[in-house]
Amino acid sequence: MSFATPLSLAGPLRKPRQMLADQAYGGHTSIHDDAMAEKLGFRAGPIEGPTHFSQFQPLLAKIWGQAWFERGCISAHFLNMVVEGEEVRAFAELPAEGAVSTRIWAEKADGTPVLEASASIGPDAGPTLLETRMAALRPPGKLLILEDLKVGMTGARDERVRMDPDQNMGALYPFSLNQKLAAITENSPWFSDANASPWGRPIIPFEMLSVLFEYTSRDAALPVKGPAVGLFADQEIRLIDGPLFVGEEYVLRREVVALSESKRTESYWVRTRVFDASGTKLVAEMLLNHATLKHSYAGYADAAQA
Repeated sequence: MSFATPLSLAGPLRKPRQMLADQAYGGHTSIHDDAMAEKLGFRAGPIEGPTHFSQFQPLLAKIWGQAWFERGCISAHFLNMVVEGEEVRAFAELPAEGAVSTRIWAEKADGTPVLEASASIGPDAGPTLLETRMAALRPPGKLLILEDLKVGMTGARDERVRMDPDQNMGALYPFSLNQKLAAITENSPWFSDANASPWGRPIIPFEMLSVLFEYTSRDAALPVKGPAVGLFADQEIRLIDGPLFVGEEYVLRREVVALSESKRTESYWVRTRVFDASGTKLVAEMLLNHATLKHSYAGYADAAQA
């Protein structure tokens, strides 16, 4: 007997840790600082969105096996903030036999949605959630914080990055990989033990790819006015020739691919292409929507009216 009933995998409830309370950029604390978050109207500093990506890894590995860590993609729209102490559960719809994409989502214990996303594997999975969202963007009105940005603008130079086990990842991410592994919701010996890894080397956890790709983002010198506070509204991470390895050097190249606006934010979408150390082989990509809060920029209302 067969049914057309959609079925889903569900992970356990987890309490993700907040590790960005000391984050700083542009000379000020970020939205992940409790005092700054409360000043902006939020009840506490939220946990960064890609932290939740870890909870999907056991589910997607169950669906696609080892290949998930080599060619997997998560394309997520963040819906509601999570603060430390709250419980979150990840879900993945079971795809049909041979399918290369599926729907995934995360909820708090009370059912409040945290994020919606597509997960896929390989280059022929069709449009991702964020590709669909970008295609529907309307041209923004007059931008103020982002008025000097243009679609097609690229980073000032190639950025070289690496992630060693005890390397502090800087002001944006004031912790190391080993510190993250002590707190991560879903740990694996593949992240730290070369003998356990199928590739003979420890691999960087999916949520830490965001840390690696943003580590040198200030070097891109994109002309965003400030000080102003931003957050991740949408994020897609795609492995093309993965996994990415601990202690390996990579080359990053950034490009502004869209500008958008909402009542509360001005947003710039940046695609970061990740190459091997030679700068010739594309191994991963990240699409990130940086949403800058209008009311965090001093004098925004007056300047916009003028």
